[in-house]
Amino acid sequence: MTIDRRILLQGLGASALALAAAPARAQAPANVTTGPELYAGEKALYEEALKEGMVISNNTGPTWANWATLFRVFGQRYPNINLVYNDVGSGVAVNALDRTRNRPQVDTIYYFGANGVDAQKRGLLAPFKPTNFDKLPALAKHPAGEWFTIHQLEIVFIVNKKLAKNVPKSFADLAKPEYKGNIVYLDPRSTGVGQVFTWAANFAQGGSYANLEPGLKYMEQLHKGGNVLRVVGTTPYAQFVKGEIPIWVNFVNDGLRAKFMDGMGDDVEVVSPAEGTVAAPYTISLVKNGPNPNAAKLWLNFILSDAGQALFAEGFVTPSVPGVPLPDAVKSRLVTHAKSTLLDLDQSAAQLQALQSGWAKAAL
Repeated sequence: MTIDRRILLQGLGASALALAAAPARAQAPANVTTGPELYAGEKALYEEALKEGMVISNNTGPTWANWATLFRVFGQRYPNINLVYNDVGSGVAVNALDRTRNRPQVDTIYYFGANGVDAQKRGLLAPFKPTNFDKLPALAKHPAGEWFTIHQLEIVFIVNKKLAKNVPKSFADLAKPEYKGNIVYLDPRSTGVGQVFTWAANFAQGGSYANLEPGLKYMEQLHKGGNVLRVVGTTPYAQFVKGEIPIWVNFVNDGLRAKFMDGMGDDVEVVSPAEGTVAAPYTISLVKNGPNPNAAKLWLNFILSDAGQALFAEGFVTPSVPGVPLPDAVKSRLVTHAKSTLLDLDQSAAQLQALQSGWAKAAL
């Protein structure tokens, strides 16, 4: 079972709104014709891409994950390459590509990782290994490059310190009686973020993909102890900013947005749990038989280059390339994780039904 990106967006919110105006900036690279290459062969690839003149980037909405800034900087670096984009949702994008597989109308496709696995199994993708591909962990990529992770999002506790006297630092803390009626999170039956939270809780309690029992017992403890204020089906971002939620268990970018972009400042603390967290992978692919293959490769290389990865970090999403250099002003606003485990897409998908039904029995 795959997870539609629109469902995930319910859990994530429109978290990148106005991120292009953020004061912490990654430095944009110079025009490709005047500056040094970002990787070997970049200028030669640009010359080939010029013959096509455009790239069609499927499902990269400008208000999500700082795509608007990547679009702008890509256009500055590569003059006369017209970048066209849309935002239709992961599942919709894959199904539309399947219908047009004999004559695709897009060059690249971006989605939550499970949808990338689905598209690969349908035979819709072409192998391509962009710059920095070899630096990605094995779980973050298809071996032949038919999909690869370009950024990820971790589960954290987003705490309104005006409402929660003490800030929980761990899953163990979160279960304490003092947090009765404090916790809000997204429903794992309908949202990706709720599923990733359940996996994170399970691993924190010593569980595994094959053993869900520790995590389900923990979720039961949270609910029976009365610590859960409510479980919701759509993002409660506005309610959190209004001061209606003490502790929101969610992906990291919404917490950083509330802290740095929407005026909550030091009233918000974004906590990565001490036992460790789980990160959800977001992936992209080269479309098989797409109309502009060289321009598509230029775009994919830029996205996974150090420059592109730094722009994702500017938008509060975690770069997938380990150790990518970041300006201090950008790095200082990100969250440090004691341990972060990238979600295994195959193993989590195989256990999704068991996780959802087990959660319903434990929590409802």
